[in-house]
Amino acid sequence: MTRMTSLHRAVLSLALAPVAPLAAAEAGSPPKRPSLETLQRIIADRAPQTRVEAVDHERITARRIDIVGEDGTIRMTLSANTPPPIIDGIQYKRAFDVAGMILYDDTGSERGGFGVADTPAGTAAVLALDHPAMDAAGWRVSPDGSVMFVINQAPPLIREAGLGNRLVPGVEAPTRVKLSVAADGTPMVALADAGNQPRVRMTVTPEGYGAIEFLDAAGKVVHVMAPERDLKR
Repeated sequence: MTRMTSLHRAVLSLALAPVAPLAAAEAGSPPKRPSLETLQRIIADRAPQTRVEAVDHERITARRIDIVGEDGTIRMTLSANTPPPIIDGIQYKRAFDVAGMILYDDTGSERGGFGVADTPAGTAAVLALDHPAMDAAGWRVSPDGSVMFVINQAPPLIREAGLGNRLVPGVEAPTRVKLSVAADGTPMVALADAGNQPRVRMTVTPEGYGAIEFLDAAGKVVHVMAPERDLKR
């Protein structure tokens, strides 16, 4: 049997959410599951197409491929030089050239993508999922070898009369969660407050001790918990 992927589980959960809310199972009782009737109601096709009989072409060479919806709206672009981001009907300049894939919502606004970015410091591998007008979560593998994952709080949606009442991109919002591994291998998980100031950091010291640091609003470490280090002292 083919193993269900996390994406399949997420899609099924969304489909069943109105009729089968999650609940904690009592000890020893069978797990909660949707009824057969519920499953039958959400079946779209009992024999979906999973393969093609023959390959149209062994190789396709193109600088850009667009996947469009039934109404012609571009929903996905695969390109050696991805187009600049479109936000609420306006296209803005991209900070760096990116080769990869861009995803769009049903209005044609960019909502994520992945690829390689040509930065002044070298090529970075990037992946992002977006709020309507800014990054929501993203991975970055930098040229120096450092790796970072961030989750940003959703900013307020602001419309500008001078832009035809369109959404303003890049409204500031705090990065609430940051997980990183520095170029030297130092790992860190940081949680920030509403002012974008890290207030809790979990890391491993150069000596190899696990530590949790608490910071004040000015960024000063006010307390460190490192039990193994403290015992050895």
